[in-house]
Formats: sequence, structure tokens, C-alpha cells
Amino acid sequence: MTISQQSVSLDPRDPDFVQDPYPFYAELRAKCPVFHWKEFGHWCFAGYDEVSALLRDRRFGRQILHLATRAELGWPEVPAHLAPFHRFEEHSLLEIEPPVHTRLRGFINPSFLPRQIERLRPEVERLSHQLIDQFAVQGSTDLIASFAEPVPVMVISRFLGVPDDMGPQILAWSHDMVAMYQARRDRDVEDRAVAATIAFSAYMRGLLAEYRATPGEDFLSQLLTARDADGTALTGDELVTTAILLLNAGHEATVHAIGNGVQALLTGAAPATFLTAPATCTEEMLRFDPPLHMFKRYALEDVDYGGIKLQRGDQIGLLLASANRDEQKFPLPDIFNPTRSPNPHLSFGAGIHFCIGAPLARLELQTALRVLCERLPTLRPDGKARYRDTWHFHALESLPVSW
Repeated sequence: MTISQQSVSLDPRDPDFVQDPYPFYAELRAKCPVFHWKEFGHWCFAGYDEVSALLRDRRFGRQILHLATRAELGWPEVPAHLAPFHRFEEHSLLEIEPPVHTRLRGFINPSFLPRQIERLRPEVERLSHQLIDQFAVQGSTDLIASFAEPVPVMVISRFLGVPDDMGPQILAWSHDMVAMYQARRDRDVEDRAVAATIAFSAYMRGLLAEYRATPGEDFLSQLLTARDADGTALTGDELVTTAILLLNAGHEATVHAIGNGVQALLTGAAPATFLTAPATCTEEMLRFDPPLHMFKRYALEDVDYGGIKLQRGDQIGLLLASANRDEQKFPLPDIFNPTRSPNPHLSFGAGIHFCIGAPLARLELQTALRVLCERLPTLRPDGKARYRDTWHFHALESLPVSW
């Protein structure tokens, strides 16, 4: 990493950075907490106070094209081969701003409130036991493949009404689509993402047609009949994009949170520790090694932010994982402390784009890991865990464990 005044050169695919970015974040906070990241071409913020404030600052948003055209912003047109992916994202809750964001979130939010999500706890517990039953006698396993992946995939699939046997295909489509947000993006990644978007959308349109003809008790059936305050239903494109977003976002980050969390627990504490303080330990897992390390925002207007002059349409990067290790906010931030309280981490974001699935993710982590630690009290690392080259996602390739 090279630091020159407020300019930083750091390859996000550097193997040392991929495996352990936290020393790099610490150096940035100490020397240059606000910097222009050469490889990304935009300003970034590494300190807690700045990241927290900017997540809530309405002068910044996830999208800018509702206020200006690409031509007005001086952006090139979307390449033809990416058009299907961009058409899909036009209706994504993650990529839009009010008032459309407010309307779409209104369809989803009631079903993701903590009191509604709590009904899923027995299902998560049963599923966790069933999965552990399949490998408990082996004495060892790759916990990512055998537990961290299937728990959230099957929970969100069953909640929405997607058949269990679609789990492997959903994982494949999801991995291909989210690769568009990773530093390793190239033409092959783009082509795979577009193909996954087309195939996933076609499958979801077919499934929605089935539920329109024969409604069930699942969330997709509820979405088909839901109406907003004006009595308007979701359009066909909105239904497809929302369903896919919930499937992708409903498992992708949680898979990594389980893997990273167990890794932190086994290297910084012990399974029994989780059982004594499941709620605070879960929050510490999310703070200590979160699955997403950077959120991006666009300046919705010209902004002078602490002397940094941003023009409308400029992008900024908010380093959530660095903010979560800020010494000014968290005492001994590089120590995994299962009883840390308070713990105002930013792993779910903040402001109007605060993660709508946070209650579900917390429930899955608390419930699944409680079952895991009860069933396998001698769980321990069995080899070196390695992270995938997928920054700004921080995700383990595998997590070998034994007991």
C-alpha cells in the first residue's frame, strides 16, 4: 500500500489484503482516514464517525439516475452486453431512492419486523439439527459447505416459497450475480452475471405464475396480492427483482457472517462462550469480521465535505469494516470480546438503507450457532481457513473444523 498525502494506491486483490485487510485499515485510519483510492477512482472514508454520518446523510444515495441522465453526468451509455443486468437493477431496493424506495420497502417491511421473523426460530432450530445430524459422526467437516451455506439458503427459500431442491441452483445464480460488485470483475464475470440474471428471472416469473394461479402461505403469494396505500400492486418486473433480491441478499451475507463468526469464535474464544452470551456474541461477530467491507454512495448534489469537493454523481466508498475497528469508538477493537456492550457496529448499514433483513440475520446467527455449539462443544479449527478473492465481500473459501 502506498500513501501520498490523501491519495492511496492499494490493490484490493493483493493476497495479503484479501486474507487480512485489518492492518491496512488501521494504517489508513492512523495516517489518512479520508483518502482517494486510486484503484477505484473515488474518495473513501475509514473512520467510524465519518462512515456513520455519511450512511445517514441524505445528500448521498444509492442511485443518482433518478435525478440526472447519464449524459448529464458525463457517463457512458450502458454497454449492450450488460443491458439485462441493468434493467434488473432498475427495480432493486438496494439501488433506488425515495419515493420509489419508500414504496417498495413498504411492501416488504411488515414481514421482516422482529416480531414476525421470530416465528421462524423453531424452523431454523430444526434445520440446524438436521444438518448437524448429517455430519456429526464424521468428526470433521467443512463448515461452510455443510452448515453456513445451507442454513440461510433454505431458511429464506422456505420463507419465500422456493422449493428446497432449488438451493444449489440459487447459490450458483446468486454467486454469479453478486460477483458484479467485487473487485475481480471482468468480462467473463459480467457475462456470467447477465446469464444468471436472465435464467433466475425466467425461473422466478414461472414460480410467481404458479403462485398467482394457486396461492400458498408463503411470502411470494403475499407479495402477489399486496397493495400500497394507493391500492397499487407491484409490477411484474418489481415482483421478479424483489423476489430475487430477497433470495440473494437473504442468504449471501448471512453465509459469510456465519463462517466469519465461527472462525472468530474458535480463534478468539470457545463454543461455550457463545452459549453464555448469544446476543452480545452475535453482535461482536458482526462487528469483528463483517461479510461486507464497503458500501458505496453517490453524491446527489455538489457537496463540500470537510474540504473534499464532490460533484453531483461522484461516488464515495464507506469502509464499514474499518469503521467497526475504529479505536476511537471501540476499546481494544482488534480483540474479539463476546460480551462487548454497547456495540454500535455498522455491519447492517444505517439510515434509510439499513438492512431490512437484519432481524432475520440476527435470528439465524443466534439460533443456528447456539445449536452448533450445544451439539459440538469441542468444535475447533482443523487447518487454516482462507478467504476468497471477492473483496469487498469478505468470505471464507472453506472452514475446516473438527471435534
